[in-house]
Amino acid sequence: MSDIEKLLKEYLDYLEIEKNRSVKTRTAYGRYLRDFISTTEIQRVSDITQDVVREYRINLARRDIKKITQSYYVIALRNFLKYLIRRNIKVLSPETIELPKISRRDIEILDYKELERLLSAPQGAHIRPLRDKAVLEMLFSTGLRVSELCGLDRYIDMERGEFSVRGKGEKLRVVFLSQSAKKTLKEYLGARTDADEALFISLTKKGKVLGRITPRAVQRLVDYNARKAGIMANVHPHQLRHQFATDLLINGADLRAVQELLGHANVSTTQVYTHLTNRKLREIHEAFHARRRRP
Repeated sequence: MSDIEKLLKEYLDYLEIEKNRSVKTRTAYGRYLRDFISTTEIQRVSDITQDVVREYRINLARRDIKKITQSYYVIALRNFLKYLIRRNIKVLSPETIELPKISRRDIEILDYKELERLLSAPQGAHIRPLRDKAVLEMLFSTGLRVSELCGLDRYIDMERGEFSVRGKGEKLRVVFLSQSAKKTLKEYLGARTDADEALFISLTKKGKVLGRITPRAVQRLVDYNARKAGIMANVHPHQLRHQFATDLLINGADLRAVQELLGHANVSTTQVYTHLTNRKLREIHEAFHARRRRP
């Protein structure tokens, strides 16, 4: 094992034990950093120079990896360097490594009419459309990650309209239910005849309960209802989290409050949504202010 591989293992142990990050986070960071090590063929942390990092980022870009995904690799490297500095190991300053600028197109949101059509797409009094509608409303109302939604149990205090969820890094945060989400959840739970503790369940084509819903099943139901709503773009569950954040900011919510509601560790992660809200504000300006100039 090379010196850098030994330090990498110690860093991943630190993430899991000292920082209380999930196994998934450890695995992801390990994948990003091992890719950096194998691609650059470095043997020691002293080999990490600005030139090496620059060449690696060119390599990432040529692999046709999305900018937002490239940023995950860079963030992992910066955090690894910060850890080494805390251990008094002389390395390249992480502040010299800039994060990729995220294009607006890397985070896509639906326009208001499309969003309304998506939320209204599940129709009928059977368990499947009731579940689908409740899932869509829950994602948009709370900004939950898909993994967080799948892990929810059914015993939620509807009247209170809020509950705690354990997110990334095992951090607890409070999320809130809109009136529409509460209504659809009550209808969905009222139609349930099973005793499964999961809030959302996977179903066979005949409606048989298979147990707790999976992220893949959520992806399928979002995709199905988006196509049913006549939305041409590829819609994914995380997009409703984007919609949640953007909707709050457009309507005047404080950035720090949105950070708290999303469960972001750093406000810089939340700031990406300001690009989207700026775009939406421009569209509003062009649509309404320009009317005064029309003959």
